[in-house]
Amino acid sequence: MSQPSSFVRVKDHRFQWNDKPYYFIGANMWYGSLLTVSGNGETGGQRLKKELDFLKSKGVTNLRVVAGAEGAGKINGIIRIGPSLQPSAGVFNQDLLKGLDFLLAEMGKRDMKAIIFLSNNWEWSGGFLQYLNWNGLIPDSILRRKLSWDEWKDNVSRFYSCEKCKSMYEEQVKLIVQRTNSVTKKKYKDDPAIMAWEIANEPRPMRPYAINDYKAFISRAAAFIKSLDKNHLVTTGSEGEMGSENLEVFNAIHSDKNIDYATIHIWPKNWSWFRDTAIAGDMAVIKKNTLDYISKHAGIVKEINKPMVIEEFGLPRDNHSFSLRSSTSLRDNYYTTIFSSLLSSAQNKDVICGANFWAFSGSGRPAQLWWKNGDDLLGDPPMEEQGLNSVFDRDKSTWKVISHFTKKLDALP
Repeated sequence: MSQPSSFVRVKDHRFQWNDKPYYFIGANMWYGSLLTVSGNGETGGQRLKKELDFLKSKGVTNLRVVAGAEGAGKINGIIRIGPSLQPSAGVFNQDLLKGLDFLLAEMGKRDMKAIIFLSNNWEWSGGFLQYLNWNGLIPDSILRRKLSWDEWKDNVSRFYSCEKCKSMYEEQVKLIVQRTNSVTKKKYKDDPAIMAWEIANEPRPMRPYAINDYKAFISRAAAFIKSLDKNHLVTTGSEGEMGSENLEVFNAIHSDKNIDYATIHIWPKNWSWFRDTAIAGDMAVIKKNTLDYISKHAGIVKEINKPMVIEEFGLPRDNHSFSLRSSTSLRDNYYTTIFSSLLSSAQNKDVICGANFWAFSGSGRPAQLWWKNGDDLLGDPPMEEQGLNSVFDRDKSTWKVISHFTKKLDALP
């Protein structure tokens, strides 16, 4: 077994790794576990190693990835990611986890850390909707078609009171957390390449009436994961107030004894902080709202004496363009705002300890606006336009910003 200090720990309101404070700039690379199993084989493995080397050279050493998808076929009118870890109820394609094995082995060689989310509030990996479908609460006819926002909230909110759904979720969690890596022969629970298990990507109560069941699920899931693995951190995957109905809920779920640190996500486009292509004109509002959002959550997290990670944030290219030829000057400005908050926190030994931008697409390239089977895997999931929030390896000005701040963090005593 690895020495305890090789795992990321929490001491008061900060992370520690190898007995030193651990502050990081990371990336969302949800597809990392799928690159070698999505029909690409050796080519996918070559891309993965090349991209990990690229990220390491820029000082990006923390990656947030998906463990696997639930179900198969269209969901909410879109193609979900695949191949699926659990293509049908209770049937697991364990060979698929060899992709996660390979990713963790390669990350371990490079002293990189993985945050692994175990399910999803949203449709693009199956997630909670699929569990509801398997347990007869959503018929196939509704699962496949595009839902209205009210239908979406009405349906997903039922997950938290569905006992069979939660039990199925736990079966998948158990399979993943108790796995032995086929490459390194290490048990996942003994692998310091894993920083944290995340209950789900952006779990939301969705409706006020589901709040109590939602809080109970977060507490139950965290305790269950800790019962399987006492070496790794556990977190929620929460967006913060925007995904919790109110700040009291955010406080409550992150105060749980089995939740080691808090998460927030920030989405100016999704939250209507700018209109259409008017990013430049609304940039002052975007930055003010972002800093206010960070500040109010950091205040709560400071009270519960835990670290906080800004684990998703993104902005389209200038003029909301999907072309790789378009400038990223506004995005670079926005990243600077968030990384400056992280750096200031690190300098002052405060609670903001990490920031994972959304999303790394590396050497992948969009073949068309909407993803289809056979296209390169990018950081933009299938339900979003390809290139919407992607940071590609050729985005030199963005990498200049990222490298500037990773070097500043590395230079801290």
